[in-house]
Amino acid sequence: MEISIREGGPDDIPVILGLFDGAVEWLVAQGRTGQWGSEPWSRNPRAVAMVERYVGQGTAFLAEYDGVPAGTLTLTDGPGPGIPPAEEPERYVHLLASDRRFKGHGIGAALLARAADETRRSGISLLRVDCYAGGDGKLVRYYESNGFTHTETFVGTGDWPGQVLEQRL
Repeated sequence: MEISIREGGPDDIPVILGLFDGAVEWLVAQGRTGQWGSEPWSRNPRAVAMVERYVGQGTAFLAEYDGVPAGTLTLTDGPGPGIPPAEEPERYVHLLASDRRFKGHGIGAALLARAADETRRSGISLLRVDCYAGGDGKLVRYYESNGFTHTETFVGTGDWPGQVLEQRL
């Protein structure tokens, strides 16, 4: 059994949305709706537009585990709305999600490592991401365990608690 990562594109948007639908379903089952809400992303016009925008602006990556879509990440040249860009060239991680059936197989870590490799390959030494900082703080700790350090906190739409993290490469 092995993880392979390939570049994706607009044709992969339904797969990406499906991965997020599964992640939302898993979070809802745990009573954790603060991060991504309680409705499937594929039925949320704002979420669909966001995925289309990031995939169009950047490079989507899809992780497959023995040929089955298991995770996704999109890498762009900067943050989304509401986050100031860095004062130097950067790459920015968006839309990281994995299929919970593959929990413990390192899907997210493999995607983040690929993002770091792509960033280094482009001659850039700063990789950033922002994430949900509410609840038990588990997501922030996940990124820290993958080599990121937290920088600034922010409050997004609807009092959504966020954290920006960075990794120097």
